[in-house]
Amino acid sequence: MTVQTKKTQRRDLLAADIPTTLRKMTIPMIYGMIMLMTFGLVDTFFVSLLGTQQLAAISFTFPVTFTLISLNIGLGIGTSAIIGRYLGSGDETHAKETGTGALILSALLVGVLAIIGAITIQPVFHWLGASELLMPYIYDYMIVWYVAGVFLAIPMVGNSILRASGDTKTPSLIMAAGGGINAALDPLLIFGWGPVPAMGIQGAAVATMVAWGISVVWILYLLAVQRKLIEPRLLNWTELKRSSAGVLKIGLPAAGANMLTPIAGGIMTKLVAAYGAGAVAAWGVGNRLESMASIVVLALSMSLPPLVSQNFGAGHIHRVREAYSLSIKFVMFWQLGVFFIMWLLSPFIAAAFTDDAQVAALIQLFLMIVPLGYGLQGVVILTNSSFNAMHKPMSGLVLSIIRLFIFFVPISYVGSLLYNLEGMFWGGVLANLLMASVSFVWFRRTILRDIQNATAIEQ
Repeated sequence: MTVQTKKTQRRDLLAADIPTTLRKMTIPMIYGMIMLMTFGLVDTFFVSLLGTQQLAAISFTFPVTFTLISLNIGLGIGTSAIIGRYLGSGDETHAKETGTGALILSALLVGVLAIIGAITIQPVFHWLGASELLMPYIYDYMIVWYVAGVFLAIPMVGNSILRASGDTKTPSLIMAAGGGINAALDPLLIFGWGPVPAMGIQGAAVATMVAWGISVVWILYLLAVQRKLIEPRLLNWTELKRSSAGVLKIGLPAAGANMLTPIAGGIMTKLVAAYGAGAVAAWGVGNRLESMASIVVLALSMSLPPLVSQNFGAGHIHRVREAYSLSIKFVMFWQLGVFFIMWLLSPFIAAAFTDDAQVAALIQLFLMIVPLGYGLQGVVILTNSSFNAMHKPMSGLVLSIIRLFIFFVPISYVGSLLYNLEGMFWGGVLANLLMASVSFVWFRRTILRDIQNATAIEQ
């Protein structure tokens, strides 16, 4: 990509029609996210063919794996926000240094967290409620997955650099390729074929590690050689501190906000474990399906921030408000349609994942209730991503704390006490409704205050 092309993309984000810009940026992200989400869903499907115990084991891993992924997401958010603002103000030199520092920082931080995770597999999963019967399966999967998690850090942050410059097509292609490689390797490594031995549940983690390892080579070559968006070298200590400061200022609160989700998910998994391995298996399938069902929300949460951060950096606050409002309206209507589709297809989806009648019934119950709250959850996600893009990460962190530990976990717990798992599911929907209302009002008031401040300065 030439310098002129990069400048053209920046002007597009600052001046082009907002609905058109969002559509052009989001549609490629949807394709890429669909393939990326197949990592968890395809792993879950093939592991489910091994049996209910293996399915329950991989379901226990979700809160832990998503904790590490959340750190990557947070660092990516910080990277995108800082680079987007630099590009919005025309400072490409600092944008390039920031991208380089963010890649180095992510590899270091995720590596440390992965080492800690590998050492603490036994106590962490015992706390989550995993039985001794499941622990060998969990260990086999997680000891490889932690290595894969380090490989994931670089392409996730690297894709954020590309999105900050206005390019969502290439990150989508990288994500799609990774998902495709994982899907192709899963059955081969899990069940074996010819000279390749059957690795069982560990094969799913190895497939993921190989897919992400290939993505690392691809994204580094693309950023350093083809696009020249990063320095083709390691930064010295002074440069690393300077470039990391802004990323950490936004990325750590954003990562904290994202990491609260798997922490809350771990608490919920512990509550579900009281209903047996079948309930945990159903809960795990439901959570994997939630990622696929929320694909448009997740894509928008990645395409909206560059638009917001560049316009915020250029002082175009009215365009920020317009982009946010348009995204919220679209997500609410879209996710309502997704709910009706999942409700209608719930018996067929459940049958695809298990032949255990009890587990299938619980999966169907999940799909007939929980997706009703996905649009409301989308409001919270887009509000958080917009706050981060506007360099207000603490607002996003506070919203996440309120959503998970004031609304979601307590209301779901009370629901489970009153009406068992069905009550827990309905409690989550109610919590999302309350939190979506709080998020929308908070953001509207924040943006109104920024507009008033900008008007006062101009006068």
